Amino acid sequence: MKATIKTQGQQFAVSEGDILFVNRYQNSVAGSTVQINEVLSAGEGENFKVGTPTLEGASVTATILENKRGKKVIVFKKKKRKGMERKQGHRQEFSVIKIQSINA
Repeated sequence: MKATIKTQGQQFAVSEGDILFVNRYQNSVAGSTVQINEVLSAGEGENFKVGTPTLEGASVTATILENKRGKKVIVFKKKKRKGMERKQGHRQEFSVIKIQSINA
């Protein structure tokens, strides 16, 4: 079964067993489960359903495999002839999740 979910402000097309990189869940620990209730569409073939905007009673269960940090991105700003330079780094935190089941 396939589904379209919305989590952490992003939409993903998933099926059971998929591994996703999403923005980090706050206070999450590797090995814990996450219940995603914002299912936009689910099903396959003749049984495909689309929500308005979400499906009532549908949910997706996922397991957090690990919490990671992405590559460092350097933000550099400069104003010419003024001597102003600013350098700042950022590392995005994200969670690696595995879709366990889709209930629609």
